[in-house]
Amino acid sequence: MTAANAAAAADPLIFSAVLTPHRSLDRRGFALLMAVMAIMSSLTGLAFWRLGAWPVPGFMGLDVAALYVAFRLSYRQGRASEEIHMTRSLLTVRRTAPDGRSASAGLNPYWARLEVDRHPEFGILRMAIAWQNHRVAVGNLVGPKERERFAEEFTAALRLARAAPAA
Repeated sequence: MTAANAAAAADPLIFSAVLTPHRSLDRRGFALLMAVMAIMSSLTGLAFWRLGAWPVPGFMGLDVAALYVAFRLSYRQGRASEEIHMTRSLLTVRRTAPDGRSASAGLNPYWARLEVDRHPEFGILRMAIAWQNHRVAVGNLVGPKERERFAEEFTAALRLARAAPAA
């Protein structure tokens, strides 16, 4: 058993979460949407072309191209993620940008606290893991319901990490 495996066995994972942005369409749905839009745009453009309005099909093609580009950019943004892992001795937050760059922060969970900015009507607006004079924003990629669930589970895990280890 290596030293890393021994340390992992002695310090089991208390909390683990991977936060990713929600995307309403999967690859199949996106392909279906683009096919329907291309067919509808082609048929409508053909009708206008036959009526003598020859510029209209080009603009309808631009609409389909703009929709394609917008969805591709949205899916690119969907590659962002936040990974939060906690053991009794180490809390790590790793943020990955859409282009693949990542940054991470590690600290002792005993000193960490979850700062939550709530609105009575909308729920949690912002969250940050704070320690000393440092803050790492978390949960910006997910919606209010997911933030609520994350806050509950993370707070419970922090309490567990601070509790005295069982003898």
